[in-house]
Amino acid sequence: MSRRLGEKEFVNEQNAIFWGTFEGFVWIRCEGKGSFLQSPALKECAQQGEKHGRRRFVIDLEKCSGMDSTFMGTLAGLSTRMRRSGGDVQIASPGSKNRQSLEDLGLDHLLDIEPADAEWRGHVDDIRSDLKSFSPNGPQGLGERARHVLDAHRDLASTSDQNARRFKGVLDVLQKQAPPDEADK
Repeated sequence: MSRRLGEKEFVNEQNAIFWGTFEGFVWIRCEGKGSFLQSPALKECAQQGEKHGRRRFVIDLEKCSGMDSTFMGTLAGLSTRMRRSGGDVQIASPGSKNRQSLEDLGLDHLLDIEPADAEWRGHVDDIRSDLKSFSPNGPQGLGERARHVLDAHRDLASTSDQNARRFKGVLDVLQKQAPPDEADK
């Protein structure tokens, strides 16, 4: 399998995003805690793939120790965008804890978790050995980070009535803290 997009470097002591573009899909591997700190890099990494016309993503959670609501909202937003454009998002190796987190928020209906017929099955070791580390273009300021957290929670709340109720209080607080977006004006 061959990689096709450029790569950037990003690794800190606790978290890392690795990626590669392979035949028909972008593979994104999250190591460490999938959190509001790591989710902007996940989003930007996916956007890089989208800019190159990619509409199929595999998110590898084998080394992801857990996910917060911002990270899962980022996954929900990516999946929603991909579905609108005829693409999809698959989850590889979530482990029982991450699978349960995704299922608790109903994201198993939005994300294809461990699809039995995935074309990457049987190639996972080769894919993982060819990944490169990824870093965002630059650090996010507080306003950008607050906007990202708000957008991720909006995406998460939009997935179901139950999530809308569950995250209403969080959204109310975040909307007061985040800088206005051009779309909000």
